[in-house]
Amino acid sequence: MQVLPALVTGGVERGTVDTAKALARAGWVSYVVSEGGPMVRELERAGAKHITLPVASKNPFKIRRNAARLEELIRSLPVDLVHVRSRAPAWSARLAAQRCGVPLVTTFHNAYKSHSWFKKFWAGPMAKGDVVVAISDFVADYANKAFGVARARLVTIPRGTDLAKFDPTRIYPERMSNLQQQWRLTDGRPVILLPGRLTRWKGHTVLLRALKILADRHGEQDFTAVLLGSTQGREGYRADLEGLIVQLGLDRSVRMPGDGKDMPAAYMLADVVVSASTFPEGFGRVAVEAQAMGKPVVATDHGGSRETVLPGETGWLVPPGDAEALADALDEALKLTPERRMQIAERARRHVMENFTVDAMCEAYIKVYTRLLFPNHNN
Repeated sequence: MQVLPALVTGGVERGTVDTAKALARAGWVSYVVSEGGPMVRELERAGAKHITLPVASKNPFKIRRNAARLEELIRSLPVDLVHVRSRAPAWSARLAAQRCGVPLVTTFHNAYKSHSWFKKFWAGPMAKGDVVVAISDFVADYANKAFGVARARLVTIPRGTDLAKFDPTRIYPERMSNLQQQWRLTDGRPVILLPGRLTRWKGHTVLLRALKILADRHGEQDFTAVLLGSTQGREGYRADLEGLIVQLGLDRSVRMPGDGKDMPAAYMLADVVVSASTFPEGFGRVAVEAQAMGKPVVATDHGGSRETVLPGETGWLVPPGDAEALADALDEALKLTPERRMQIAERARRHVMENFTVDAMCEAYIKVYTRLLFPNHNN
């Protein structure tokens, strides 16, 4: 049984659904508990079973009720192992697993903040799994140092990318043409893409300052930059970005089209993909998806990006918050020869195929489950 707050879009949700689908294919009975969402249908089509509970709640009374309900489910279904993927449901899932005497797996999907006693306390149950999975070595080191998770209980399982979905040979021209019209792109003008929800730590303002530096260097704005992502209610931040775009004189060259519904086609339209996060990414899904599509990437030199980007081979790593360094990297990326661009594309896709596939991720999770359930199992 996997437990997470909800099944909306995101890396946590994607990993949960992919793992549930792999378990169902392998003949396991797979349950997912959440508050629901648009990905439930995909989950159930794959043969897994969804159970709706208010596990996203931080209310201590609801957490107690959730623990009791989870305990009932574990005993009645029955469930042999519980895997929790987020802090709020970890409180009830851990308590239920303890009461029922079943193994608990937790996954650290990021370096949870621990600078205050309350934040560390709130994330505490995530460090109590029989096995604690980290989505990168960066996150594993953080879990060890900040939360005292013993190395013997830590396993790194990187997020997996669906290479059937993120395959440059499967993107039909109509999909790209539709986005070209939506984004108001000009033929022959290079496209700089920054995908990511509109939140301050994603580094949109750093990219905008870098674009201004590029424009001043060359005396023109010979590019179109697309900030692709939903506001998720942060309308004030979007307004701030729109104001900064006008202030920098970039309003003719920057687009903010909202959420990206067709990410593979979006990557295909890009000449370079940027991940400018000022806070370390636990993994950095954008950089990996872009590489799967054969695109050069510029990412910030911290967090999971250090494990997913090969500087000089598949892209560039620049100091976080450094607009000048970001402008330098973008300059190099936009000046790549066709031959060099092809070399990067081949190396980037091979890098993802060798290290960051959905199949590899799911196989690793099933090995963890098998080891806990069948400790004498040879495999």
